[in-house]
Amino acid sequence: MLKTVEKTGKTEEEAIQAALAELGCEREQAEIQVLERAKSGFFGIGSAPAKVRVSIDLPQSKAECTVSFLEGLFERMGVQAGIELTENPNGSININLTGDNMGALIGRRGETLDAIQHLANYAVNRGGEQRVRINVDTENYRAKRTDALVRLAKKVAAKVIKYRRNVTLEPMNAYERHVIHTALQDVDSVTTYSTGTEPNRRVVVAYDRQGSRRQPESKFTSREWS
Repeated sequence: MLKTVEKTGKTEEEAIQAALAELGCEREQAEIQVLERAKSGFFGIGSAPAKVRVSIDLPQSKAECTVSFLEGLFERMGVQAGIELTENPNGSININLTGDNMGALIGRRGETLDAIQHLANYAVNRGGEQRVRINVDTENYRAKRTDALVRLAKKVAAKVIKYRRNVTLEPMNAYERHVIHTALQDVDSVTTYSTGTEPNRRVVVAYDRQGSRRQPESKFTSREWS
């Protein structure tokens, strides 16, 4: 990110030092351009101060990198979307996209939204020493999808218990499988596990004749939600 200030002074050096002081940098770190040279005039008549422009290339913060990446991505996609950014106390970043026709950014079962989130996390964290989790959402889609998945999980579990037959759900991404596992972790006579390979990995809601339950936090965290 380029930060630029313009300063005036009785001499070019005075103007430069004023600009460097405001930027908080050393001369060798900055790009200096003399806009107007100082004029002494005749007996003070017609004198003019020197004017300089000093610029420094500052590293972007993760938040700035995120916004910059998304703006470029949407420009290439031909999509207009507002970007609302919130930095959380734990260091993660929430992005809320606003605008018309946000369904195009959500995609089928949130696949496009997931892809945007994945790309943003990869682009912003690539080569960095500290990783920042970036969550991308629009129109509160993720919360609505989570609620729908929890209702689905409870409904399927009831059928599994009633008919004592396993039910295999539709393919889901890692986050959605995690929601199903978590929603049913305390339901008696039901256990859950995943089968298949990405992108067709599915959750199986199984009848547990012995009434034992799996523990998603220990069984599934590394495999399903890493």
